[in-house]
Parts: sequence; C-alpha cells; structure tokens
Amino acid sequence: MYNFSYFKEQDRQRLLHFMEEHPFAFLTGSTLTGKQVATQLPVLFEERDGELYLQGHLMRNTDHHKAFKENPQALLVFTGPSAYVSASWYSNPQIGSTWNYMSIHIGGTIEFMSDAELVEFMRKFTLKFEGGNTSSKTIYDNLPDSFLHKMMPAIVGFELKAEQFENVFKLSQNRDEQSYRNIIDRLEERGGESALIAAEMRKRQAELFPPGVEWDGSRFDS
Repeated sequence: MYNFSYFKEQDRQRLLHFMEEHPFAFLTGSTLTGKQVATQLPVLFEERDGELYLQGHLMRNTDHHKAFKENPQALLVFTGPSAYVSASWYSNPQIGSTWNYMSIHIGGTIEFMSDAELVEFMRKFTLKFEGGNTSSKTIYDNLPDSFLHKMMPAIVGFELKAEQFENVFKLSQNRDEQSYRNIIDRLEERGGESALIAAEMRKRQAELFPPGVEWDGSRFDS
C-alpha cells in the first residue's frame, strides 16, 4: 500500500462512510500453494464490542470458496472514484503527473457461517439493498420457498474480523494551495469520476489550508 502519512484518512467515521457508499468490494486470497483467487462482491459491516466485522456471501465450490476453506487469510479492498492529475496543473509543472484515488484495505481471517447464520445474514442483506422496503418481493422473507430451497444451498456466508485496517486517500494533500485549487477546478471541468474526486478534495480544503495560515510543506514531516 502507498504508505505516506499525509495520504491517510484519520477520521474513522469518514472511512466507515466510504465503505457504506462503496460496498462492492474486491476480495482476494490464495491457496496454500500460492494460487491467487479473487472475486468482487457486496459487503456489509458492523461494529461489535469495538471491533469491525465484514460479512458477505460466495457461491459454493468455486475456486475462491475452496481456497478460503484451505487458507482463510483474506484481504478486502474497497475502492471509490479515481482521476488522472496532470502536473501541468501545478504551480511547478516540472515534475511527474499522478493519479488521485481512495482505497481501504482490510485484512483478516474468514470464518464461514452456519446455515442459520446465513439465513439471518440474507434477511439483513436483501433488506439493506432494497432500501429497507419490507414490501419488496425480492427481500429474503418475501421470496418463495421453492426459490430459497434451490438457491440457499448454492451459497455460503462468510464473516471477516478486521485484523488490519489501512487506507490511502490520495487527494493531492502534498500540493501547495494554488496547485490544490487548480487541480479541483480542472477535475470539475472534466466531470465524471474526476468531478467526484474534486468534491472529496473540496471537503478537505479548509483542513489543509486554514484561512490566514500560510502553507509551508510541514505536513510532509508528519
């Protein structure tokens, strides 16, 4: 992971909100012989007794299910929008260009759910993504038994306790104020994911450059 202190988000609630907004995570691991496995899936999380737990489900008997049964060490990666940042936008353009992005890496040990735990998870999972609509015909409790009897044996639920929790929120925090403002303007002009990165940068602008305080690059020493 890109490990510079000034690219780390320190506000835990911001990190949890980011995961809430970007629940489609990348889950990766390996067999004991080193064969890599990966899948992308929606993940829920909850805090219990001050610890963070992440939950999801996989298809049974796939390569990733078999690998995690053999080697339960796993990494979940949450990612959001990203954007190319041209050094031509800097007050000093004679350096390399870069890429701004946000990412959270959570490592831990996967434990598979019992059948009863999977049912409770699927109730919570389907209701969550149906926006709490208990009248939706696709939430778990409203699905026909014939469908559930066929589909539930084909999936397995998992839970991962966050043993490592790291992040990179690389949002040009190492640039001077003039460059920072110009990057925001150029990203907003571009639109799409670039505009989303610009919006995240605006949220942090007052923290990085408090009014009346001249920036001197001292954040690089932290």
